[in-house]
Amino acid sequence: MRATGIVRRIDDLGRVVIPKEIRRTMRIREGDPLEIFTDRDGEVIFKKYSPIGELMNAATSYADSLFKSCGINVLICDKDAVIAAAGVSKKEFLEQKLSPRLEEVIEERQMFVSKEREDMIFPTAISESHYISVACPIFSEGDVMGAVMSLHPSDTFMGADEAEIKLIQTAATFLGKQLE
Repeated sequence: MRATGIVRRIDDLGRVVIPKEIRRTMRIREGDPLEIFTDRDGEVIFKKYSPIGELMNAATSYADSLFKSCGINVLICDKDAVIAAAGVSKKEFLEQKLSPRLEEVIEERQMFVSKEREDMIFPTAISESHYISVACPIFSEGDVMGAVMSLHPSDTFMGADEAEIKLIQTAATFLGKQLE
């Protein structure tokens, strides 16, 4: 654990303010849920809570099923990072921070379908080996929790067919229902 040198006092209601610099660095926004952990040494640890992370096993199984039965490369993410991958290098994508453009697509709350080479969006901030063909947000109780994406290799552009779009929509709907 890294020390920041920042000290805050707890107020009379038991609240503590997380400094703006830390919120910005850790991408913690107003309303984001935080998990609280303690250890034997008296440390209190705050961690961003990801409801999609709770479904990691189900998300991984669903992604694997789509790849094995349909040959679709799939990524599933929460609002910050990739949590499940199938058909592509897990080492390259799992737990990687999302690209800024993908974050925008998720926040727009609309399905994205790449129609032209110029539309290419890469899923993570560090990899351009695959582009997003279809991205569908995962909704739970009206809130966006993440997205399900199909990927294609960046060296060749292929438009998504209707079946691919429907399969990604179905996966996002299914995972959203699991969160309710």
